[in-house]
Amino acid sequence: MITQNKRNAVRQRIHDRIRRKLSGTAERPRLNVYRSLNHIYAQVIDDLNGTTLVAVSSLGLKMKGGGNVASAKDIGKAIAERAVEKGIKKVVFDRGGFLYHGRIKALADAAREGGLDF
Repeated sequence: MITQNKRNAVRQRIHDRIRRKLSGTAERPRLNVYRSLNHIYAQVIDDLNGTTLVAVSSLGLKMKGGGNVASAKDIGKAIAERAVEKGIKKVVFDRGGFLYHGRIKALADAAREGGLDF
């Protein structure tokens, strides 16, 4: 269990480093992604006002098997669809300290296909 805590601490350090360099504004909010072992979560956040504009998760959509690439694609499409409904086209992508491959990449590609620009 110690290795899991260490791995998350390393990810958190990487995420903090990323967050120093980017933040979301009202014109270009931040698309934040978090993945757990069983689920994946995405939020569109306005950091200046400290508000979440749109949020989608595999847990909230009651997906079966939320921890795979297929569900990450579905979450990417859903977050893009809801963001476009609210008039958000351009976002800044925040991978949350995770490597850009697998579920994170699948979500990002699906969000781009859904109409988000980043």
